Amino acid sequence: MRRSNSERTEIMRAALIAAARRLFVEKGYAETATPEIVAAAGVTRGALYHHFEDKKALFAAVVAEEARAVSAQIESATVDSATPRQGLLDGTRTYFDALAVPGRIRLLLLDGPSVLGMDAMQRLNGETSEASLKAGLKELFAESGKSENLLDVYTDLLGAAFDRAALAIADGADRKGYEQAIAALIEGIVR
Repeated sequence: MRRSNSERTEIMRAALIAAARRLFVEKGYAETATPEIVAAAGVTRGALYHHFEDKKALFAAVVAEEARAVSAQIESATVDSATPRQGLLDGTRTYFDALAVPGRIRLLLLDGPSVLGMDAMQRLNGETSEASLKAGLKELFAESGKSENLLDVYTDLLGAAFDRAALAIADGADRKGYEQAIAALIEGIVR
């Protein structure tokens, strides 16, 4: 069965992203060369540049795919949460589970900001997991009668706490302790 051009394009793009992800995780962005990526993907260098402007654009696609995967996990885990508070707690556990996937810490919290810049990462976060966090906080604020005038600030600060906790957990810190601390922060926000 012959594939359409769009199917072939998507298959090649997916192969490039998968090969690049593996290499970026193993070696880091700076140490990964485009010839390695095309060899691992089984495509030509021309195919790489047909789909991506440069290595940085490919890296951005890898990071965006990872961020969307984390966000999808959170959305799936919180859709049936009984209350906004429970949704935030369920989302907390799921975020830590999602970041435990090998390579995600490096891609999303270490190399992502240094390669793409904080502004680009903040925009991506605002479209993915941070959007879920903001929606959950907004529901919690509505339930508790709290004004939303600091919603963006709380989202930003709590998001930073999640990232710092994920880094600490990846480095061997007690996950339960961080989950309890995040829960206490959430409680403190609505008081």
